[in-house]
Amino acid sequence: MVLDLVLIGLGITLEPFPLTAFILVLGAERGVIKGLAFILGWLGCLIAVAAGVLLLTGGQPLRPATAPSTAALAVKLAAGLVLIGLGFYQWRRGARPRKPPAWTARLDRMSLWAAAGLAAFLQPWVLVAAGAATIGSASLSTVGDWLALVAYFLLATSSYLTMELYATFAPGPAEARLRQLRTWMDTHRNQVIVALSLLLGLWLVGKSCYLLAAAQ
Repeated sequence: MVLDLVLIGLGITLEPFPLTAFILVLGAERGVIKGLAFILGWLGCLIAVAAGVLLLTGGQPLRPATAPSTAALAVKLAAGLVLIGLGFYQWRRGARPRKPPAWTARLDRMSLWAAAGLAAFLQPWVLVAAGAATIGSASLSTVGDWLALVAYFLLATSSYLTMELYATFAPGPAEARLRQLRTWMDTHRNQVIVALSLLLGLWLVGKSCYLLAAAQ
């Protein structure tokens, strides 16, 4: 479980589209405050999904070779297949210029609630679903599983927390660096999506198939 959560958390925090959106939010009027609202919305979604899973399982790990554990593995397998399909699609499609989304023109007037809602909307929900299926194996009675959950939340939010702190305590240098990062993301977005999607997709499919076969 721990390795899966680490990999999924890294995939969530490195997803290019929400990262680019967050950089734009930080560059808007009152960007630091809006960035904090974005982070709270982002983290709140992850915690809410995890809490829902733990409520369903009662805080006990799913027993192997049961219908719930098989369903969790099926979710991870489906998520992996979607990621592989997305990776190959982006690979064949190649990098193409994209028009800025319409909401970018309203960033300066965006409310804090809208910034939090944008974070929820931009969550990479395929990866979040894979994380939720993995959390079904957690036991709330062990310190190790609690630490794994906390590490998952921190990893999945780490890039946003880093940029938020940088923009808060070093606004001048942060503006220039974040502008450079956005330029790099615009140039290499396709390669990042392909790499993340294929690596995580192959991992999820391979491990899920192995565990499903072992449960038979």
